[in-house]
Amino acid sequence: MVRKDRIAGRTALVTGAGNGLGRAIATSLSAHGARVVLAGRNEAKVVSVAGEISANGGSAHAVRCDTSDPESVAAVAESLADEEISILVNNAGVAGPVAPLVDVEPEAWDDVFAVNVRGVYLMCRAFLPPMVHRRSGDVINLASVSGKRPLAGRTPYTASKMAVLGLTVTLAHEVGSSGVTVNSLSPGPVRGPRMERNFRLEAQRLGVSEADAEREFVSRAALHRMVEEDEVADAVVAMLHMPGLSAADIDLSAGMVAR
Repeated sequence: MVRKDRIAGRTALVTGAGNGLGRAIATSLSAHGARVVLAGRNEAKVVSVAGEISANGGSAHAVRCDTSDPESVAAVAESLADEEISILVNNAGVAGPVAPLVDVEPEAWDDVFAVNVRGVYLMCRAFLPPMVHRRSGDVINLASVSGKRPLAGRTPYTASKMAVLGLTVTLAHEVGSSGVTVNSLSPGPVRGPRMERNFRLEAQRLGVSEADAEREFVSRAALHRMVEEDEVADAVVAMLHMPGLSAADIDLSAGMVAR
């Protein structure tokens, strides 16, 4: 049996696409034949990534979008009214403070939830109705293994990612009968600037070297390593090729969690 390509020819909207995981996901989707709309708060970054994709023969369009701002999301949705967005990847997120809960200021807590949870809600609210109307579409929300295991000093982040898991499974049941799938992907520690920042802050908190902080962290994973950005992008592609996947969370953590 010839496997049907479920990506080529479709239009995918990826948030937080100016760097890191968003850039890797958008690039991979383009390589599989999707037209990609890259959204991000830093317009220069998403324009740059769109340029890279176009230079490699792909079709890409960049838009500035603050996913935590209803007006910004509404403006983007209006500007894309003529696009048939059938893949939505909610990747935009912030790491938040590294501190005990009692030392986290309410403003810092709210900032994390504004992007990590409110942003997913607003994007789904804006782009799900046309999918439901067409009776087809795929939504993938980037969660984290940190929403499923203890991570001392990161309460705002872990709580926000657990909220994404709850949002995903509930929304999947709301729209599943319309042929729309909603799933989440939970990466473990992904090699890159964000983890370097976390190791630096954790080292300061514990009074150890950054290398020791990294070794202790990755020792919790079965593979004793971090996940690469390209592996996360490959997982998004794989999920889109599983039409029966719905209300599911895929763990990509090098064995950071076991359940």
